[in-house]
Amino acid sequence: MKRPLIGISGSVLLTSYGSSEGYRRAYVNEDYVQSVLQNGGIPFILPVVDDEEVLSTYIDQLDGLILSGGHDVTPQYYGEEPMQKIGETWELRDWFDSLLVEKALAKGIPVLGICRGMQVMNVLHGGSLWQDLSYMKDVEIKHLQGHSPELVTHLVDIEEGSQLHELMGENHVMVNTLHHQAVRELGQGFKATAFSADGIVEAIEHEDYPFYLGVQWHPEMLHTSVPLMNQLFAGLIQAAQK
Repeated sequence: MKRPLIGISGSVLLTSYGSSEGYRRAYVNEDYVQSVLQNGGIPFILPVVDDEEVLSTYIDQLDGLILSGGHDVTPQYYGEEPMQKIGETWELRDWFDSLLVEKALAKGIPVLGICRGMQVMNVLHGGSLWQDLSYMKDVEIKHLQGHSPELVTHLVDIEEGSQLHELMGENHVMVNTLHHQAVRELGQGFKATAFSADGIVEAIEHEDYPFYLGVQWHPEMLHTSVPLMNQLFAGLIQAAQK
C-alpha cells in the first residue's frame, strides 16, 4: 500500500547563536518527522507562507495533516483583547494554520492537531480559549512541566466510545504537558473526549468528519519513551490511506 504524504505545519525559529544570530529559520521539531516516519507515513514540512495559492498547492499534494504546537493563538480570533499573561502570538501563522485546516477538510483528508494545533481547530469553529490557566478556578495540576518533554507527568481520563478511546485502547493515560492555555468554549461540532483531573480539556474530536482530532499534550515527544502514543499517528496514517 502506498505510504501517505503527511503535511506538518511549520513555524519560524530565530537563531540564537553564532554569526547567524537573529536569522529566521523555517522549521518543525524533529519529533514530528520521526513520529510520521515510524508509523508508516512520509513527512512533509509546510513552511508558513502568506500566499493562498502556495498553501492550496500544499494541500493538493497531501494525504493527511498535522497541526503542530507553538505560538499562542491571537485572541482577536475568538473575540477577546490580549490579557496580561498571554504569550507570543503570530497572526500570519494563525491565518496559515486555519486555512490549511479549512482546505484539508474540504479535500476530506484527516487532521490531527497537537497542543496549539488543537486550539487553532477549536477557535476556527467558533470556540474560545483561556489565555492563561491562572484565569481559571480550581486548576491544581502543573500543566507546564518545564523539563524533560519525553517524560509523562499527569493523568488524562479518556471518554469511552470516543475515537480517541478507540485509538488508544485505554480509559486513562499518562501524558506530558507543555501548555499555559486551554480550551474554554468548545467550537461548533466538537466534543471534548479527554480531561485532566482538574477539568482541563485534553482532547477534542469533531462529529462531522471521520478523523478530525486534537490533543493538548505532545504525543510526538513521547513516540519513543511511551510507545502507546504512536497509536495517534498510526490512526492518522491509516485514515490517510483510505
